Parts: sequence; C-alpha cells; structure tokens
Amino acid sequence: MNDIIQTIAVYALPVLFAITLHEAAHAYAAKYFGDSTAYLAGRMSLNPLRHVDPFGTIIIPVVLYMATSGAFLFGYAKPVPIDFSRLRNPKRQMAWVALAGPAANFVMALLWLIVSLLLSAGRIDEIFFQDMAKAGILTNVLLFAFNLVPIPPLDGGRILTSMLPLRLAEKFARIEPYGFFIVLALIYFKILNFWVLPLMLMTDLVLRMIVFPLSYFLN
Repeated sequence: MNDIIQTIAVYALPVLFAITLHEAAHAYAAKYFGDSTAYLAGRMSLNPLRHVDPFGTIIIPVVLYMATSGAFLFGYAKPVPIDFSRLRNPKRQMAWVALAGPAANFVMALLWLIVSLLLSAGRIDEIFFQDMAKAGILTNVLLFAFNLVPIPPLDGGRILTSMLPLRLAEKFARIEPYGFFIVLALIYFKILNFWVLPLMLMTDLVLRMIVFPLSYFLN
C-alpha cells in the first residue's frame, strides 16, 4: 500500500499536467481552425477538473494498477467535443487538431527533461523531485506514442483518416465505434508494444538530442 501511495504522489502532478494540456491543445487547435465547440464547452482551459473523467482517469487506472501490480494499465481523459465539419477545411485540418494533443505532450516531456537536468546540475538530491521529473518524461512520452497509434478515435487514427483519399478515409473511419475495444485488445495481448515502445525510444532519443547543448553546458 505504501508503494501505491508513493507512486500516486509522484505521478499525480505529471499526469494531471499531461492530460490537461493535451486536451486543452486539441480545443485550442479546433478553435484556431474554425470550430468553437470545445471552447464554448469550457474545455480550452488549464483547469484539470474540466478534463478529468472520474472513472477513466482515476478509478480504472488505480484499480488496474492494484489488480495487476502495474503490469496492465489503462485510462483516459474526458474527450474534447470537436465538430470537424465546422473546420474551415475539415479533412486537412482534422490532422492538425489531432496532432495538437501529442505535440503538447512532446513539449511537456521536453520541459520535464530540462527540469531533470537542472535538478541534477543544482545538486538537488531530493529523490521525490527527481522521480517526479522522470515520471513527467515517461508519462508524456508514453501519451505521445500511444495517442499516435493509427486507430480512431485515437489521434493517430484521425491523422491517418485525414491523409487517406476521401473514399478510403470514409471506410477507415467506420471502425471508430469499435476503436476503443480494438485498442484494449491490442494492449491486453501486448501487440501495441510493437508500435508504442519503438516510438517511445525514438522520441526519447530526439528529446535528448534537443537538450544535448544544455546538458553539455551544465556538465
């Protein structure tokens, strides 16, 4: 129980930041391209309470973590309401709206990595803060890779739908009502690892290349 409480304490802030900015980024991009649905619903907000789904964000992850000792973990935030038909160019701009969420996670992972470097450079040995910075990097890199899985309604599915020719896009979009169950099955059978893990490693490498000048200077 102590390990669970400690894990929750370390991950709580990074996870709240990750899902809040991810969803707010979708809302901002949608408004920028012409759809104010999310904005009018109050979802273009940095208030975590507007994006947290009590069941999907809190209960499901905690229960799965306790039941499987962390081996199987899944959760979700409250989806941002977007009416793609209101975008000025729905098919093309759908991709940018979808990409906004993972892009926010990439930027947050970069910021947490910078925090980690600054903590090390400042000889701040408090393990809690170091663990929180590592949790921030891991959480955001994971969300970045996971949300780019090319299955609707995940962001990667929306991006792929936007890129496909119209007829193929319409056929591909029909799997969206079943996408949630497809993703769950892929997670359970660990098939999704073949997409998520390589993309996470690649993303981590890119992040470390970006901060290399700062890391070199601090050392």
